[in-house]
Amino acid sequence: MATPIVPEFITVHLGPPNSNARNVTVPFPDYIKNVASSEIYPTWPENAIRANVYAQTTFALNRIFNEFYRSQGYDFDITSSTQYDQAYRHERDIFENVSRIVDELFNDYVVRQGQIQPYFTQYCNGTTVTCEGLSQWGTVPLANRGLLPYEILQNYYGDDINLVFNAPIKGNIPSYPGAPLRLGSAGEDVRTIQRQLNRIGRNYPAIPKISNTNGIFDRQTEEAVRTFQRVFNLAQDGVVGKNTWYKIKYIYNGVKGLSELYTEGISISEADRIFSTVVRRGDRGIPVQTIQYYLNFLAFFNPKLSPVNVDGIFGQQTYDAVLTFQNQYGLKVDGIVGRDTWNMLQNAYQGVLRALPDQYQDYASLIYPGYFVTNGATGPAVYQVQRFIQRIAANDPSIPSVAVDGVYGSLTEEAVRAIQAQAGLPQTGQVGPQTWLYMADLYNEYS
Repeated sequence: MATPIVPEFITVHLGPPNSNARNVTVPFPDYIKNVASSEIYPTWPENAIRANVYAQTTFALNRIFNEFYRSQGYDFDITSSTQYDQAYRHERDIFENVSRIVDELFNDYVVRQGQIQPYFTQYCNGTTVTCEGLSQWGTVPLANRGLLPYEILQNYYGDDINLVFNAPIKGNIPSYPGAPLRLGSAGEDVRTIQRQLNRIGRNYPAIPKISNTNGIFDRQTEEAVRTFQRVFNLAQDGVVGKNTWYKIKYIYNGVKGLSELYTEGISISEADRIFSTVVRRGDRGIPVQTIQYYLNFLAFFNPKLSPVNVDGIFGQQTYDAVLTFQNQYGLKVDGIVGRDTWNMLQNAYQGVLRALPDQYQDYASLIYPGYFVTNGATGPAVYQVQRFIQRIAANDPSIPSVAVDGVYGSLTEEAVRAIQAQAGLPQTGQVGPQTWLYMADLYNEYS
């Protein structure tokens, strides 16, 4: 699950959510300056202004982090309506002292202790409208008594809050991974969906629990997705496309109360990752080997691409090959394998598999199918995994043999785990590119 960032820009709908008002996209600091200048007075004590800026900034970041409106199908991050969000008057004058304070504070925000999401810092003016959160006018006497901004915030939101300082500033990238997740997909986006479905399942027990949230989209995950889709009136295809992704996120936000004053929150442990966000020069390990495998395979059929050594080390050779690949496929040429480059590598690989030249058809079954083969899977890829296992087991008594029936059951999974243990690979019981390549090499060795 992604940790919060401060976006470079925010898109504001100039009216209530369902109105026909236009959207404007403005730099995030300018948005906060506008809100602060629209809602509070420049003559207030500076500590009161600072406390309000913290609350206004955090409120906006909560909307963005939760994709509160985008998860409902809207094309904006926040509205200008105080009935729903914060006051924003497009192109209004900004108070000089407010501008100075916002420039200092716009990438600081409030969190609950032990949680990572920007807190829903509900507030109201405290005169015509009151609420359980911060009172804007109420901050003035507190500041006059000498309370610091953090102490003012504690007065309204409790002692168990922290301030995050100097959060990273990046482009506001939508959470949807850009390609549908389906049986055999793998990565942190799959793990996010698995965790979110399990939490939703506590409120909607018809959704089956996913026992292993390891980031590999198996049959159990597919069944949980199908049930979610049935419960929430979506097409029941078991695939997490854009509509299903954002519906899951919207329901997850709701059951967790992420846009409420009293929130369950997202704990630090819930935000940990087992898959890298990006893979870059200097990295090592299985993700790098997988990238190198894809690059080598593609280079075999495309002379404009560069083959590399599959050594698991992201050195200069791999970096140059990634640059060439990105240039060939119209991607940002930065030598970093992020979401877009990873999706394109997989798409290009699948494209070559689908159009494999006739002279390679005899070897097609030995080529990694481009997705994880998992328990519950059926079909040609499972047949080949089982053929691998049979031949390996015939030459290595430590590996249990299996029937070649095209059904990936518990015996096939047990044999895969044994092979992975032998190879020093993570014992997932699921066949990704590294396990496939290891088995294929042994299969050929024993032929």
